[in-house]
Amino acid sequence: MKPSTQLASSPFRDDRPSEECGVVAVSSPSGEETAQLAFFGLFALQHRGQEAAGIAVSDGQRARIHKDVGLLSQIFTPETLAPLTGYQAIGHTRYSTMGASTARNAQPFLVETMHGPLALAHNGSLVNATELRSQLLQRGFALTAASDTEVMALMLAAASGRTWEERLERTMPSWKGAYSLVLLGIDSFIAARDPWGFRPLSIGRTPEGGWAAASETCALNTLGCTEINEVENGEIVVVRGKEITRHRTTTAATGPARCSFEFVYFSRPDSEWDGESVHKVRQKLGEQLAIEWPAEADVVVPVPDSSIPAAIGYSRQSGIPFNDGFIKNRYIGRTFIEPTQLLRERRVAMKFNVLPANLAGQRVVIIDDSLVRGTTSAQLIKLVRDAGAKEVHLRITSPRVLHPCHMGVDMGTYDELIAARFDPERLRQHVGADTLAFLSVEGMMAAIGKKSGYCTACFTGKYPVDVSGVAPKESFEFALA
Repeated sequence: MKPSTQLASSPFRDDRPSEECGVVAVSSPSGEETAQLAFFGLFALQHRGQEAAGIAVSDGQRARIHKDVGLLSQIFTPETLAPLTGYQAIGHTRYSTMGASTARNAQPFLVETMHGPLALAHNGSLVNATELRSQLLQRGFALTAASDTEVMALMLAAASGRTWEERLERTMPSWKGAYSLVLLGIDSFIAARDPWGFRPLSIGRTPEGGWAAASETCALNTLGCTEINEVENGEIVVVRGKEITRHRTTTAATGPARCSFEFVYFSRPDSEWDGESVHKVRQKLGEQLAIEWPAEADVVVPVPDSSIPAAIGYSRQSGIPFNDGFIKNRYIGRTFIEPTQLLRERRVAMKFNVLPANLAGQRVVIIDDSLVRGTTSAQLIKLVRDAGAKEVHLRITSPRVLHPCHMGVDMGTYDELIAARFDPERLRQHVGADTLAFLSVEGMMAAIGKKSGYCTACFTGKYPVDVSGVAPKESFEFALA
């Protein structure tokens, strides 16, 4: 692993909430290509995080790990994968929500314990991480990172119990917030979800007769899995080779609180979430938006890629023709280049080109999935106007984001949220649209097809858990500077 390196601030950070993380776990009865299978699963989850990635494996006697900052294709090569041999593997692709984007915060975390090696990776964020970290320090533990994942690993290492399953069950009540985790022991892997079920996690049988778990079903489909189903809220699933045991430890008294933004933006459209096709729900979001906020226009264009299904739905419901208006450069991704002022000014033009032939002289409806920071929409609208559009109507397939998310999404302060600072009319003027409208919370839930069971805190301010003790994202970095 390279020395710890701070990832430069990305000049392409846009209006959407930043990605979360992705986890994967694989068991291979033959022990062949387990790390490679984990790599393929992570590759299907690359959209959930591009800052760092890692894979840990166990062969029944010892554990090995490789992790670093960057994209999967930069970190893993045939040479780096070759030493990662074993019967079980877990992996992680990271977007930082707790701790800075440094190699020391990359996951999985691998520690040696009195019970043998333990590796842990998780998607989510603990709202009581500050309290738990302080307790570990008072007990004399040495922490090397600023991630709540390390806190979770050390708590498990110190927990009582005969097996990792027992230690996990006794420790989970101490963790408040969002976590879908994978744990690697010497002869098994474990997948578990918090009692609220904030973040997704599913499991399926591999063609080799083993099992795999992943943040999204698209990764399990990539691995050729069958019998795919969700890890339930508060459930612990233990896999040893071909054997699997599962039991539910606890449920939240307030009921489930799945992340509604998984449907809006985070998940890949070919994934399923809560038994629903993400692609179909996004089309319904667009249909509902057309019902609530129609527009007199000539063409509907999406902001690629996640808004494409919603734009199809808006077009179908409204009768306004659908067409491409933006061409996205899919090779920009994240960058290690320190952005200059010129690059900041040109960042949207580097990421998107417009198609003037489809826009000139047209009244255009732009469909986007969210408007969080307000740093991209105005520039996109300017590109459309410069292409000759007569009118530009911006429609957002989610409600206004008025409150920070503390459950594993990188939008942790009110200062970041432009809708919390501007009223709708001022926001319309800021982005330069002729009209601007957001889908209602009720409309979003109607498109999802559920009246409850989802977290809508970023829209409503009604958090399923107490967030009064939440620490800023990089609050632990100062002590380790």
